[in-house]
Amino acid sequence: MTKDVTATGNGAAVAAPSPPPAIEFRDISKAFGEVQANRAVSLGIPKGEIHGIVGENGAGKSTLLSILYGFYEADSGEILVNGKPVRIRSSRDAIDHGIGMVHQHFMLVDNFTVLENVVLGAEEGALIKSSLEKARADLARLAEEYDLTVDQDAVASDLPVGQLQRVEILKALFRGAEVLVLDEPTGVLTPREAKQLFRILVALKERGTTIILITHKLREIMAVTDSVSVMRAGAIVAVRRTVDTSEEELAELMVGRKVRGGERGEAREPGKVALKVAGLTVRDARDVARVDNVSFEVRAGEIVCIAGVSGNGQGELLLALAGIMPMDSGGFEAMGRAFSPDHPANPKVMRQLGIAHVPEDRIKLGLIKDFLASESAILGYQRDPSFVDRMFYRMDRLSGHCRELMDEFDVRPRDPNLRSANLSGGNQQRLILARELARHPDILLVGQPTRGVDIGAIEFIHRELREYRDAGCAILLVSVELDEVMSLADRVLVMFEGRIVGEVDGRTTDERTLGLMMANAHQGAGDRVVEEAQL
Repeated sequence: MTKDVTATGNGAAVAAPSPPPAIEFRDISKAFGEVQANRAVSLGIPKGEIHGIVGENGAGKSTLLSILYGFYEADSGEILVNGKPVRIRSSRDAIDHGIGMVHQHFMLVDNFTVLENVVLGAEEGALIKSSLEKARADLARLAEEYDLTVDQDAVASDLPVGQLQRVEILKALFRGAEVLVLDEPTGVLTPREAKQLFRILVALKERGTTIILITHKLREIMAVTDSVSVMRAGAIVAVRRTVDTSEEELAELMVGRKVRGGERGEAREPGKVALKVAGLTVRDARDVARVDNVSFEVRAGEIVCIAGVSGNGQGELLLALAGIMPMDSGGFEAMGRAFSPDHPANPKVMRQLGIAHVPEDRIKLGLIKDFLASESAILGYQRDPSFVDRMFYRMDRLSGHCRELMDEFDVRPRDPNLRSANLSGGNQQRLILARELARHPDILLVGQPTRGVDIGAIEFIHRELREYRDAGCAILLVSVELDEVMSLADRVLVMFEGRIVGEVDGRTTDERTLGLMMANAHQGAGDRVVEEAQL
């Protein structure tokens, strides 16, 4: 323990102990059946610092922080807050001890206003109106103090994700959080929104808030944290001051080996057109054109990436091509079959044509959390007769199939009978990718393939996508990660406000070019950026 030097009344210098950690874990262990999620974890997090926790998917990070926030109770060990042992059995206990948490998937009521969401669960008495009136002034003060401006009367469903995250932070501060835990906070943010978030975190730290940051993005760890802990297989394997480490060292500590960067391989001539989109327009429930007169082609043996700031129509484009969202006008051809508003697509037909879909939102569209992993592993293909015997599912066949997928795609833990919700986010993603790629599709539609996954899983997923591309699969990939786009794309299309505003060669483009195109604000600017990039 470091010591501060103070003076006594007679002028003699004595060493005074530094304050206890804001949060201290002592020998925390937690198991789920045969899966040991945490193994005697001991860690102290200093007050007023931003402390990062990194590790592979399934390393135990989220479990440890879920114990801190009262979602789970540890099997053994103890937690100290400001040097005092506490027992945290619920999120209410955590809040009472000054601990707030911003979850990877926001915990907001869509049809409530910002003010109502902040007050929800913290009402003073039965008169909601008086609670709201008092909270309005407190919320305005917090928003001004921490530069967290947001319209208190806006409905949550109308706000972009960056604003929703501000609401979550305000909600925690409103409840008196002195320790703020953020789980993958930039997973759904644009680069600009992420930078704004980091400015907010630094401002919170300067005012004495202790921040615990879970992220797989090592660049973010290096940019914003004071110290970082590395977890592997449920245990702490290293603690570093951020200035004394590097992305390369952290990556190696996370996975237990050196991690290779993306290897693009040799350029290949793509094959015939597998997917042709012509004048496609898709409108949402409010009659807003989310995809606006979009046209492009994807050939066999190439990866075409759609880049753009989240919310510019990329998600709706994938949903329409997967047969999930209806088309308003225009249409597309897939594997020689034409689809239009008069001849709509549907997921069943698309799968029969050899078109697989890895959705952007794995929780809403990729799996069912209450299902066993073996059940989520056949979603969309549940009518396959190989899984059924006399109208009943053969659970042994489902388990065997799931175990094969888990082995091939390194899904951890390898337990087909584990609930899908108990897999980490990255392992949920691996399972979904395994399910879709195991059918050897001719066309793969994939949204945000590495959202919320660790560096080792990113390396694995990128390698798999390249191998399927090289085997002749036509891949249409949506990603907000520019590093990923530049690592994978043969061609890059940039979407802005529902339109394709430019196309560049994925092998020669750079982050600046893509960033300018993504920020395009008027018709024609994208073409000029492309021309500038070619000069």
